Amino acid sequence: MSFEIRTAGVPDAEDISRVQVDSWRTTYKGIVSDDYLSALDYRKRQEVWESVVTQNNTFLLIDEEGSTVGFAVGGPERSEEHIGYDGELYAIYLYEAVQGTGGGRQLFEAVVADLIARGFESMIIIALEDNDACGFYEKMGGRVIAKEETDIGGDRLTELVFGWEDIKSI
Repeated sequence: MSFEIRTAGVPDAEDISRVQVDSWRTTYKGIVSDDYLSALDYRKRQEVWESVVTQNNTFLLIDEEGSTVGFAVGGPERSEEHIGYDGELYAIYLYEAVQGTGGGRQLFEAVVADLIARGFESMIIIALEDNDACGFYEKMGGRVIAKEETDIGGDRLTELVFGWEDIKSI
């Protein structure tokens, strides 16, 4: 499978919201409550993404038919709790059908290149501990630097914080 990576604009927010909601429903099934997942709303997510794409470069994964099948976005580390890490991969989502085809790596590398170009030297990503993508982050060289608790839909879940001390060496 071959993909194109391109930067998103406001008109892409609807496609991004669909990828996010649909991938949450497949990736987090059995981890996050079914009630929470079924209540996810495309329109509400689209409104969020219309703003996000104007704040940080959001990269789209485009398949051979020209459809958006994944996206990723990063920027400054938001919590200021992870000393020594200045960048963050905020989100990386792909439709289940294209996971494991190399598109995730392409998105990951696009965000890393963007962070480097913007002067960042290190990076974190926070992922639910039971998310199969944790293996991908380890494969990409991330190491667990912290564990945190979060509330999603009334459930307490554990998140792992993966860190890369030198993103230029990825």
